[in-house]
Amino acid sequence: MNGLPQKGVAKVVGVQSIEHTNKFKLNMKKNFIVLVILVVFARLNAQAADDVLSKIRGINLPGVTITAVEEIPAGNFTTPDGKKRTNLPAFIRVAFTSKPTSQSNIRIELWMPKDTWNERFLGTGTGGGAGYISYDAMTGGITQGFATANTDMGTSPGADKIIDFPERWADFGYRATHMMTVLSKAILNVYYERPAKYSYFEGCSTGGEQALMEAQRYPDDYNGIVVGAPANNRTHLHTLFVHILNVINPDHQKAVISQSKMELLSRLLVQKYGIKSGGAPGDDFLTDPRLCHFDAESLPVCTDESNNDSCFSAAEIAVLKKLYEGPVNPRTGNRIYAPLPLGGTRIVSVLPHIYMFKWVFGKDFDYTKFDFDRDMQKMDSILGPVLNANNPDLSAMKKRGGKILMFTGTADQLVPAPDAINYYERVIKAQGGLKQTQSFFRFYLIPGMAHCGGGPGITEFGHKLNTMMDWVEKGIVPDKIVVTALNCCDTINRNRFQRPIFPYPKFPDYIGGNPNLPSSYTGKNHPRGAVLKPDELYLK
Repeated sequence: MNGLPQKGVAKVVGVQSIEHTNKFKLNMKKNFIVLVILVVFARLNAQAADDVLSKIRGINLPGVTITAVEEIPAGNFTTPDGKKRTNLPAFIRVAFTSKPTSQSNIRIELWMPKDTWNERFLGTGTGGGAGYISYDAMTGGITQGFATANTDMGTSPGADKIIDFPERWADFGYRATHMMTVLSKAILNVYYERPAKYSYFEGCSTGGEQALMEAQRYPDDYNGIVVGAPANNRTHLHTLFVHILNVINPDHQKAVISQSKMELLSRLLVQKYGIKSGGAPGDDFLTDPRLCHFDAESLPVCTDESNNDSCFSAAEIAVLKKLYEGPVNPRTGNRIYAPLPLGGTRIVSVLPHIYMFKWVFGKDFDYTKFDFDRDMQKMDSILGPVLNANNPDLSAMKKRGGKILMFTGTADQLVPAPDAINYYERVIKAQGGLKQTQSFFRFYLIPGMAHCGGGPGITEFGHKLNTMMDWVEKGIVPDKIVVTALNCCDTINRNRFQRPIFPYPKFPDYIGGNPNLPSSYTGKNHPRGAVLKPDELYLK
């Protein structure tokens, strides 16, 4: 026994070894079978994916050329504009062009989530003269689960390059957005083998014009439309830009009033009218600039020896008078467009936005020679019918159950809020009253917000799409919405303050307490309208 091998023990060890070997072989066999199954499924999935992509490539749509169909895995993706997009879901990217006319060349992209689709389609807008795909908008849409589309509006490689192509002006005005919508829906129907349950559009600035053009011309395209700072009164908005250039840079030279003087004007206005306009102590913006009764003659005047950043020269006061008068017809005295709102801290560069004058008057257009009577008439006769989305009759959109949510900032120095106010008032008149209008179309004026966001006051109007979806799909009517002013660069304490906003004509008026908290404000009706109105001739 001592140290000698035992026969019984040896026999048991041998049996265990054999059993272990058999189990190992059995596991190997099972693993092999599983591996074969996985390979087969991978090949089937790859084949299925290839079949789907081939099916999309084979779609035959009139006037459409599909230029790219690719499967993008989840994670990071560098878009054609060279930017790296992170944390994206897996999706199918389809790029195509539409040529509804011989001159047209409308570029469109559609991104369709593979596994995270929320069964909704989202059309998105762009900005300025377009000429590019807004991948920022597409990234925002797809990360929320939408099958998302965007278009260059047919102006690539740039709005200045389509001077001799009037059909492309119409593409920019209305046709490209509609083609993006109907063609993208056709493609996603093929991929998902069913249509989207709901369709939404969201856009700001030029995207806001796209939004209102869809509501007016194609009310069946979308269930809900989010309209931001709409540039819908297009030819006359751009005439405001020419007016600004003639006032600020009358001889193509250096601006005759400085940025520091515009900031001084803003500070003086806030000191005098900040609280009177509904704001809180400490606000550095105007809640409702319409409540300010500005007189340039009341500004501190510099003497010849004291022309500094605490006063205004006589020449600067004269410039401010012209600037805040806005464009008018010099022959008839009729107003063409609303002036800039008071309280903005800077004059936005508008020189890049005179491209449409080149469409009408040629590539050498000189803004100093623009005739606000005769040339305005020519401009409207050529571009008004295809660019201006001024029709207040939205009854077709209302009848089908569609909803519209419009917003603009009171400190927007590019597309002034007064024009949106005027448009909304015309819709109220067409609907027969405010209550009838608010049943499907609500408008929010956001204190201190600049163009589409940012600015000295509220900087963010978040969750717009969620608000719209709740209204369309659940019948939750938007009323008070809490919005945020963000600190520009503080990543730890991002929120500067929060404030409620209310449907027009209500504004958030301060009632006491901590001015940074929404509970310190109540919704109070401010005067309806109360802005300068363009003549009817300039609302077509």
